[in-house]
Amino acid sequence: MMKKLIVLSLLIFASCTSKKEVKHVAEISCGQCQLNLDSEAGCSLAVRFDDKAYFVDGFDIDDFGDAHDENIGFCNAIRKAEITGVVENGRFFASDIKLVE
Repeated sequence: MMKKLIVLSLLIFASCTSKKEVKHVAEISCGQCQLNLDSEAGCSLAVRFDDKAYFVDGFDIDDFGDAHDENIGFCNAIRKAEITGVVENGRFFASDIKLVE
């Protein structure tokens, strides 16, 4: 009985301390060209929600087509996406991104 109580306590503790994924409809674009982020050199994928922009880990800026396309490229346009992931250390660790336009 004591072992079960200890295991249950550890599981509850672990679930309270783990970061939970968030799901948002957010703006997605180039962090440097469109979202005013300057902590990285070159063009990098970023998202903005709740008035805060984050560089994205887990997806690349060219995963959704040519980033420099004149009409829909992330370096030239801000688009909308449904994003799922975790904000950690000032970055968005994405597990899923789906464009909604």
